[in-house]
Amino acid sequence: MLGPNGSGKSTLIKALLGLLKTQSGHGQVLGYAWPKQVRSIRDSVGFLPEDDCYIAGLVGVESVALMARLSGLSGTEGLRRAHEIMDFCDFGEERYREVESYSTGMRQKLKFAQSLVHDPPLLILDEPTTGLDPDQRAAMLSRIRTLASRHGKSVILSTHILPDVRAVCDNVIILVEGTVRVVDSLANLSRPVAPTIHIHTLGNHDDFVARIAAAGFAVSTESEGGIRVEGIDDREMPRLWGWAAETHTSIRGLEPALNSLDKIFMDVALGRSASTIESEPHAIREDADASQ
Repeated sequence: MLGPNGSGKSTLIKALLGLLKTQSGHGQVLGYAWPKQVRSIRDSVGFLPEDDCYIAGLVGVESVALMARLSGLSGTEGLRRAHEIMDFCDFGEERYREVESYSTGMRQKLKFAQSLVHDPPLLILDEPTTGLDPDQRAAMLSRIRTLASRHGKSVILSTHILPDVRAVCDNVIILVEGTVRVVDSLANLSRPVAPTIHIHTLGNHDDFVARIAAAGFAVSTESEGGIRVEGIDDREMPRLWGWAAETHTSIRGLEPALNSLDKIFMDVALGRSASTIESEPHAIREDADASQ
């Protein structure tokens, strides 16, 4: 779930979990009617909030075991499960330190363990890699992939960090100003609307580019000898090779081009991608009652 800051990602999550009072709307989460069965939804969801949420004075393993107890596990089973999950999250002896002494990265990892301790079928992770160093971030994303691929978990990842989406996600939702603008698979979003190729050349290719443009194709140059040509299919390839020969251009590589997630995100956020926007988008109201 992608969106600029203030787009409604956290608001949507809090509404789904019943942490915000909504004015209207209905739906289903894991087969439960929302918002009527929100308590059952909470029981079946593991939530990693963006903000810290620990109790001062507790050590790490106590914090995770407490979440297990609140989820209905017995004291003995909750403690066993807490250690099991903290092993999965690579906690060592620091699990016996008070949480106040944890670094930002350690607190993120602790919240992740808390969200998992009751073995929920659905995880909702709000900015899980915020504040992590490169090694911690790679480890967090690896755990998320493992949970989805080996343990059958469904994961909703709310983030504005595009590389994280490319690393772990199959499908993308883009929110802009409280409205769902795009819902699609990452593979479909990456596929250009028109056949597009990326050509790698050696040396000067200005004449080659001009020849392609003169034939009516949309062409743009990229760094390190790259050329992107839109609207060209297999039938046009003999002409392309002919233009290369005419302009004495050496082609060292040719491959189908993909849209970058960065460009997709910016186009949608700035309203430049009307063809991919749903005709009847669904608004996520920012004026939900946030009173306690």
